[in-house]
Order: sequence, then C-alpha cells, then structure tokens
Amino acid sequence: MVKTLQLVAATAALFVAAPAVAQDDYNGATQILQGDYANAEKVILKQQRMFPGDADLLLNLARIYSLTGRTTEARATYSAVLARPDDLMDLPNAARPQSSHELAGAALRRLDGYQITAR
Repeated sequence: MVKTLQLVAATAALFVAAPAVAQDDYNGATQILQGDYANAEKVILKQQRMFPGDADLLLNLARIYSLTGRTTEARATYSAVLARPDDLMDLPNAARPQSSHELAGAALRRLDGYQITAR
C-alpha cells in the first residue's frame, strides 16, 4: 500500500469523508463543510444506529470532535477507524479514493502535534 503523507498538509475540508456514490446529507459532510457541527453530529449519530462502525461516519464524527475541541473523543474515534478493516473513502478534493486508515492515522498525527504539555 502506497502511503500518501501529502494528506497531512491538505485542507480541513479534504478530511471530510463522502460516500462513494455522491456526497449527500447522510454522513454529515454537507453540514461539516458549512460549519454546522451540531447538526452534522446529529445526522451522524442517527446514521450510526443503522450503520454502526461505518468508516465515513466514524471519520466525520471524529472530525467534528476535533473541530469542537473534544480531542479525547476524536482520538478514540480515529482509533476505532484503525481497529476496523481498511476502507477506501471518496473525498471531495481528492483525485482518487483514500484509505480510511491513512486518513485516521494522519488525523491522529495532527492531533498529537497540537498537544501542549505543561509542567
């Protein structure tokens, strides 16, 4: 598997997963891109009841947690993506599908880079 570490430098919108057929309102992507994180979270949590463990739902939920300062929840959710089988994700600004594991790993590295230590 070829690693695409260039994803780390990509824009925040690039890390919003979209379903393979078309981007729609069923995974919270539209609401995330509009900055409506509360409604995106509601959409995702509703969809998770029908599709538990779905990679694009987990990635988008983790992104919401990250954007709203819930770093612990974001880490746990990205780790849940890594614990599942790898899936290919269609992203709005990517030329080809990306690995859910690569996306989650890159996001975790970004979160780790934002961690601040105190004495």
